[in-house]
Amino acid sequence: MILVDDAGAFLPAINHSPWDGVTIADFVMPFFLFIVGVALALAYKRVPNKLEATRKAILRALKLFCVGLVLQGGFFHSVYSLTFGVDMQKIRLMGILQRIAIAYIVTALCEIWLKGDDDIDSGFYLLKRNRYQLFVGLVVTITYMALLYGTYVPDWGYQISIPGSTEKSFFVKCGVRGDTGPGCNAVGMIDRKILGIQHLYGRPVYARSKQCSINSPQNGPLRPDAPSWCQAPFDPEGLLSSVMAIVTCLIGLQYGHVIVHFQKHKERIMKWLIPSFCMLIIAFSLDFFGMHMNKPLYTVSYALATAGAAGLLFAGIYTLVDMYGHRRPTAVMEWMGTHALMIYVLIACNILPIFIHAFYWREPKNNLLRLVGVGA
Repeated sequence: MILVDDAGAFLPAINHSPWDGVTIADFVMPFFLFIVGVALALAYKRVPNKLEATRKAILRALKLFCVGLVLQGGFFHSVYSLTFGVDMQKIRLMGILQRIAIAYIVTALCEIWLKGDDDIDSGFYLLKRNRYQLFVGLVVTITYMALLYGTYVPDWGYQISIPGSTEKSFFVKCGVRGDTGPGCNAVGMIDRKILGIQHLYGRPVYARSKQCSINSPQNGPLRPDAPSWCQAPFDPEGLLSSVMAIVTCLIGLQYGHVIVHFQKHKERIMKWLIPSFCMLIIAFSLDFFGMHMNKPLYTVSYALATAGAAGLLFAGIYTLVDMYGHRRPTAVMEWMGTHALMIYVLIACNILPIFIHAFYWREPKNNLLRLVGVGA
């Protein structure tokens, strides 16, 4: 994610896809959600007091959600402004940490309360033991698809403030169901209705699409014939798309169960590889038949493709480290994994650069960042 934020503008392959399709950057969030699920299977291997475990899980999710509000709600301004504060009428309500908090609490509650007590001696009995968790994942997926493809999206409008002028109004003509384009999808409509358009992310990813940007897939001047929705706020971590994020976390949870209930390396790896390849096959089949992989919408094909890829990578790292004992090549990744939230807060959310920039000599421009060539 740090690479995406700092180098994505120069290397399109590691920047987020403007809409349909996936790039390397689009695997970061699902991979994180996947490993959260794996970790929950280990954390709740034994739950002596379900009520106490539930209380702690809720508190942890609330803390994570609140941290996300502060970091991505608009409280901190640019690295170079040395100002902070946010208008509560325009605070961004959803974000990366908020999505993780939602997926975490639902998955944690499933593991605490919906775990069976059947004896495990094969993959079938593992599925049987966790059948209620799988049922929750199925219900969530069906609900998401019903809303995405069945919700009527009416015409709508929005206003944006243009520097040096008054607010400019735009009208987006929709009147459709099941549209998965940037302007008339149910994901954006639900966020506008429930959260309010003023609380959504103001720099939509589709502004870099071929329909909007002259410099696509990079940001650039609007095309003369750009659609009216090109500048409309859209939250890539919105409410409906976060519903499918729960499924990714639940899939990771099942991979964690394999660690808990099976001891042999070969047995574990086979029980990871088979579902991973199956998910990838289904994902590419759905994409081929029109249900495209799309991160902003978090489509089913995208969820399956990224979960399948996460499963393969997880199995590969397990083989390298746990089977063959090659810990040294992954030492840096292990350190980053144990300090992931701290690194994300300090660097990916620009807290460390802002802190460093706040120490200057006589004038704000004479700071340590400028000394090392950042922002010069």
